[in-house]
Amino acid sequence: MKIEFQTDVGKRRTTNQDSVGIFYNQEQIRLAIVADGMGGHQAGDIASQLTVSDLGNIWRETSMTDQEEVIRWLLENIQRLNEKIFEEGQVNPRQTGMGTTIVAAVLLGTTVVLANVGDSRSYLIRQETIKQVTEDHSLVNELVKTGEITEEMALTHPRKNVLVRSLGIPGTVEIDVTSFELLEGDRLLLCTDGLSNMVSDDTILAIVSQADDIKQAVDTLIKQANEAGGRDNITVLLVDYERKAGEQAHG
Repeated sequence: MKIEFQTDVGKRRTTNQDSVGIFYNQEQIRLAIVADGMGGHQAGDIASQLTVSDLGNIWRETSMTDQEEVIRWLLENIQRLNEKIFEEGQVNPRQTGMGTTIVAAVLLGTTVVLANVGDSRSYLIRQETIKQVTEDHSLVNELVKTGEITEEMALTHPRKNVLVRSLGIPGTVEIDVTSFELLEGDRLLLCTDGLSNMVSDDTILAIVSQADDIKQAVDTLIKQANEAGGRDNITVLLVDYERKAGEQAHG
């Protein structure tokens, strides 16, 4: 299994509010995290960095390999992060209202356990196909689901960036968790909307599936998003799955 990631400020922003990281627990199980912060006075930077570093550092201290245990851990710790980000915003007026998305993947052998809040995405690229495996927690996605607008209209909707779920809200945040098996040759993509808003799924598929080297694929995706306008920060994390001999699913 190979992992590459990169984050880029884009063409329009002066600061990068995205954060990304890979962390290993004591059993060498990997946790990949992508977060897209929001809020003025660099508060978005703080929220996303806190999310990645805090969750990653706690993961380093664990030794879990059981799928159900990992699901519970993700739900509990992402919920705790939501409370922490909200409380930090209450203490410091310059950080009031800060928040962040999160998409996090625990790579348990052949199994991926995926958690997300917000509109940062995960895609599975398999045998010349691409599938979005997370759901956007955005206003436009809610409008699409209720039939008020079409998917085509959603692409240019003026309130495209409005989220209905993020970390940093008072009370409890709803967290989506899913798990699935990887097959040899699969590639798993985690990204912020700086990529998905700028580059179509078909173009992402073409770049990722045709690249022999995933670092080249990551670089090309960043370049493509910038060439399309680079209206936001861009973060891309790509996992290339090659099963080792005798590797088993965890559960």
